[in-house]
Amino acid sequence: MTVAASQDDALVAALRAGVEQAFAQLVDTYGAGMRRFALSIVRNPAVADDVVQDAWLGVLRGLARFEGRASLKTWIFRIVANTAKTRAERESRSLPFASFESEAAENEPSVDPSRFRHPQFPGGWTRFPEPWEKLEAAEMRGVIAAAIEQLAPAQRLVISLRDVEGWPPEEVCNVLELSESNQRVLLHRARSKVRAALERHFERT
Repeated sequence: MTVAASQDDALVAALRAGVEQAFAQLVDTYGAGMRRFALSIVRNPAVADDVVQDAWLGVLRGLARFEGRASLKTWIFRIVANTAKTRAERESRSLPFASFESEAAENEPSVDPSRFRHPQFPGGWTRFPEPWEKLEAAEMRGVIAAAIEQLAPAQRLVISLRDVEGWPPEEVCNVLELSESNQRVLLHRARSKVRAALERHFERT
């Protein structure tokens, strides 16, 4: 058993025993991330708060059925995902998760294909973006955040979890129920579009 699994087991045991401190620890560890994740699906802060509240209720009600097949974190965020998906579909604010795999399978070029026609290195960039150092950190974050907001739902979720939240690919695949290959496709497309947005910003400055 891994250290993480052992820690999960101890925390779940404490939660099942009704130890208030254990639940407070869970909220401190995952609460903010749950809200950001919910907000990336439902797009409305008030609705995201409702989703997180409902998800916590789902966590408490489901503790008796938690079997440890996935990590505690993955299990919790799946509950958030399902709760947010249901709410988003009800309010027609987002595409259903079932469309995420098909979105990854679409034959969509990430950026202008001519950018990759390098005479010496096939598939390499023919022109690189301007140095990112030109932007102040806060300004860059604003440009990146705005670019992420414009992405298609699956791309927005994948890049948010991978690059903003720092999740490993296997956790993203587990929570969003994506294949590894489709996760990579979505992340590549998202990163390419964010890069393109940064380049456009550089060209205007």
